[in-house]
Amino acid sequence: MNEKDIALKIKKNGGNLYLVGGAVRDELMKRKIHDKDFCVTGISYNEFIKIFPDAKIIGKDFPVFLVNNFEIALARKDVKKAIGYKGFEVITSKDITIEEDLKRRDLTINAIAKDVLTGKIIDPYNGVEDIKNRYIKHIDDSFCEDPLRAYRVARFAAQLKFRVDIKTCELIKKLKDELVSLTPERVFQEFRKALNTNKPSIFFEVLKNTDILDVHFKEIYDLIGVTQPKEYHPEGDVYTHTMIVLDRVALKTKDEIVRFSALVHDIGKARTPKESLPHHIGHEILGVEMLDDFCDRLKVPSKWRKCAKEVTKYHMKAGICTTMRPYKQAVFYNKINRTSIGIINLQIIATADDMLNRPSINFAKIATETLKEINGKSIIDMGFYPKIVGKDKFLNILYEKQAEFIKKGGNINERRKRK
Repeated sequence: MNEKDIALKIKKNGGNLYLVGGAVRDELMKRKIHDKDFCVTGISYNEFIKIFPDAKIIGKDFPVFLVNNFEIALARKDVKKAIGYKGFEVITSKDITIEEDLKRRDLTINAIAKDVLTGKIIDPYNGVEDIKNRYIKHIDDSFCEDPLRAYRVARFAAQLKFRVDIKTCELIKKLKDELVSLTPERVFQEFRKALNTNKPSIFFEVLKNTDILDVHFKEIYDLIGVTQPKEYHPEGDVYTHTMIVLDRVALKTKDEIVRFSALVHDIGKARTPKESLPHHIGHEILGVEMLDDFCDRLKVPSKWRKCAKEVTKYHMKAGICTTMRPYKQAVFYNKINRTSIGIINLQIIATADDMLNRPSINFAKIATETLKEINGKSIIDMGFYPKIVGKDKFLNILYEKQAEFIKKGGNINERRKRK
C-alpha cells in the first residue's frame, strides 16, 4: 500500500492525508527528500485504528501511526503550560484543520502541506514565498515556546544557506535565558546536523549575531576579538580564522569528527595571557585541557573528543614538520600514524589552518611513502629483532632508516623544484 492508497482509505472515511514539513519544503526546492511526515485531518484516534487495525503506534508525547513504514500523525495543537521544551500540552482532535496544525510549527518554510491525493499546496503562512526569497522566518510569537528553535534556525540557515529574518533574530535573542533548559542531547543533535552542512560556519554566525553563542559554545565565543600575528593571520581574529578553517575542512571531507576537530583546534588561544598577545605560545596545551569542558557540556562522543585532542595537540607541529630534521620528521610521522585522527585527516586540517597557503605544509605524501617503505617489518627483514636489540634500539634504527629515506627523497619543496 503506497501513500495514495492510504490517502484514499482516509478520504473514504471522511478525512484527508497531507504530506507536511521538511519533505514539502525540500520537494519545492528540488532537494533530496530523506524523510516523509504525514498529517491526517477529519479522523479521530479510534477511527484511525478501525481503518488501519495493523498500524503500529509510536511516539511518547502524541500518537504517531506507522502504516507501511509511513509515519502519520493526527492533526494537533500545542498549548504552552510551563517553561522549557517539555512544558507543552498536546491536543488532538478530528476538528483541528491542517492550517491549525501547520501553525504549531516553528518556521514558515516548514509550515507547508501538500494534499496527497490532489497535489494542492496549503501555504497559510507564505512559506513558498520565503523559500523563493531564501528567508527563514518564524510564524508568530509562539516561536518562543520552544528554545531549541533558536538552534534549529541556525542549523537551517547553514543547511539551506538562507538569511534569517530580522524579527526572527530578535525573538531568538529573547530565548537566551531559556536555552539552559535544553538537554545536551537536543543541542548536540542540532550542532551535529550543522557540522554536516556544506558551510557550517553559518550556524555559528547566526548564534553570534543573535547573542546566544556563549550559552553552549563558550569556547568558540571566547575566540571573538582575540588577536593573532598579522603576518601569519591576515584574516583577523581567532574566531574568524576558526570559521575559515572549519569551512575549508568541510569542503575536503564529510567526516564529522574531522570537522569537529577543526572547529576546536585553536580554542586554547582564548586563554593566552594578554601580555603575550598577539602570539599564542603553548595554546595547543591549553586547548587540550579546555576540550573536556566543551565535550562534557554537549555530551560529545568519546571518539570525537579523542580525535579533537589529538588535532589540538599536534596541529602546530603538523604545520612545520617538513622543516624538521629528517629523524624528527620520522618520529612525528610514526606518532601521528598511531593516532585516531591519522595522517591524512591531520593533513587536511593543517592545510586549512595555513592562511598563507604554503606548500611546505603538505606532509601527508612523504609521510605515507616513508611509512609504507620503511616500517617495523622492513627493519625485521634487515635482521633487527626487537627481542634481541631491545625496543628502544629497534625504534632508533627504524627512525634512522626512515630519516635516510626522507633525506634521499628530499623534502616536498625540493622535489617540486626538481620537477
